[in-house]
Amino acid sequence: MPPVTALLCVLIAAAALVLGVVVGMRTGRRRVEPAPVPAPPTPGPPMADLLERVFRSSDAGLAVFTRAGDVVLHNDRAVELGLVRGGLPDARAWAACQRAESSGQPATVDLSPLDHRGRQPAAVVADVRPLGGGYTVAEASDTSDAVRLEATRRDFVANVSHELKTPVGAVGLLAEAVLDAADDAVEVRRFGTKILNEANRLGALVTELIALSRLTGAERLPELCVVDVDEVVREAMARSRLSAEGSRIDITVDRPTGLEVDGDRTLLVTALSNLVENAIAYSPSEASVSVSRRRVGDWVEVSVTDRGIGIAPEHQARVFERFFRVDPARSRATGGTGLGLAIVKHVVANHGGEVRLWSSPGTGSTFTMRLPVHVAELDDIDDDDPEGVALQGSHGPRRTG
Repeated sequence: MPPVTALLCVLIAAAALVLGVVVGMRTGRRRVEPAPVPAPPTPGPPMADLLERVFRSSDAGLAVFTRAGDVVLHNDRAVELGLVRGGLPDARAWAACQRAESSGQPATVDLSPLDHRGRQPAAVVADVRPLGGGYTVAEASDTSDAVRLEATRRDFVANVSHELKTPVGAVGLLAEAVLDAADDAVEVRRFGTKILNEANRLGALVTELIALSRLTGAERLPELCVVDVDEVVREAMARSRLSAEGSRIDITVDRPTGLEVDGDRTLLVTALSNLVENAIAYSPSEASVSVSRRRVGDWVEVSVTDRGIGIAPEHQARVFERFFRVDPARSRATGGTGLGLAIVKHVVANHGGEVRLWSSPGTGSTFTMRLPVHVAELDDIDDDDPEGVALQGSHGPRRTG
């Protein structure tokens, strides 16, 4: 090998050796560099503080008592529900605490106020549990809604039983009369007609009970759609025509408006029909009943006015209750179930509306269903017209100006 070539090889080898050493040193330094230490987490509130927050914010009334009757800890709700009074445990709650500690078993006590007033809870129940070491904890809950619901259920069952008993009993008596008069065709026909009337009344009662249970229960309403108010009025009038003719009642209806609401057409027709039938039932023969509709701001109002016997002020707040009748004899004579106005109330409420009543004894009554106007129609209101007053014509609402 020539000397120059040998020297060149030596230099290349030396350079490679130096380069390898440098690379190795850098790699070694990277390997020993410590990993970055993450920032310590932000310290949260102490566990005791969290527990106290839960204790204070609970919707139930909570209190901890000592064996001596001292209140160690309580939240504001415990005072509101009467578990703690004047810094001391309620006498009934304290007696329950003593029973729980002596027996080692939980106890339940009724803390309902003896003199219910205003917005004070009508029914309160407390559960008491021993904690050991001479401490007991009491948890009080407002059970007013549950008690009210149970009372309503009992009243409803009692009313239904009474209402069903009347037509069923009548059918039984009439059937016996038919058997006794089997040889008299005229009497058989007369009693048979009465049986048919009672059967129809019973069927109407069952139908309306089912409808009311659906409206007040957990069953969801059908999917809402745009409903033409004029069509609702037209169909309701068709349903009530025979009743009006039979009672010689003249029904007048204002001109179509083109108004629309969001809702279930069948239910709205039922509600309006019930109002018209109610007006017919409580109007004297040859009287008149009027049906009108209009738009007031964001609402559509459909009113039924009669010139009948009217409703006394003390009864007006109850006419929408189940089975309440202003004149029971008249209602039964006309085949009323006592559920029609209750159905109206729930239908309108489920549509986001309300029912209003004006009545004067001896003058008549006006029932008004107020329903939210169809959303698209809100765009027809001028920005400078805050009341949203529109002229109504046969082609729907049009803006003033």
